Amino acid sequence: MSFINYASREINCKIVYYGPGLCGKTTNLQFVYQKTAPEAKGKMISLATETERTLFFDFLPLALGEIRGFKTRFHLYTVPGQVFYDASRKLILKGVDGVVFVADSQEERLDANVESFENLKVNLEEHGYDLDKLPFVIQYNKRDLPNATPVAELRSLLNPGGVPDFEASAVTGEGVFETLKAVAKLILLELKQGER
Repeated sequence: MSFINYASREINCKIVYYGPGLCGKTTNLQFVYQKTAPEAKGKMISLATETERTLFFDFLPLALGEIRGFKTRFHLYTVPGQVFYDASRKLILKGVDGVVFVADSQEERLDANVESFENLKVNLEEHGYDLDKLPFVIQYNKRDLPNATPVAELRSLLNPGGVPDFEASAVTGEGVFETLKAVAKLILLELKQGER
């Protein structure tokens, strides 16, 4: 699904951060944006209506190298967390190259995580994607809170396939770049395999 811009010699890849409301998707993007060099990133755009908000920005990582002489530019998106914004979620997933599922580690949010995860699969299928064949990682966010569910329990609920997963605290930045690097690496591997 990546878009190739021949004029700027860039391959544009779309990464969507998906998860239940208030799980830390926006906090992840804000942290990445703050820590990315100004010359390597575009503007952060917030598409806000009265009831929902979607964040978006793009950046060009300088250390990831090139594919066939093209640089790779990543476009990061968040989806609105609440289920009743499903139409927006579906639209944002169109053309996705990689997905980060941000799970809220708080015990009382387990059901919301499962519901959001099932919703992700359904929405991807509607676009003809299979989550098992897409670059995909999971982040267990809010690990710093006292009511955090044990990672083993979160894994059994959300990661039976054993995709790369990371513990994080997006407010402090812990695990944020590890998560992003992992999904970016999977996307680049897929692009390189497409070269053959």
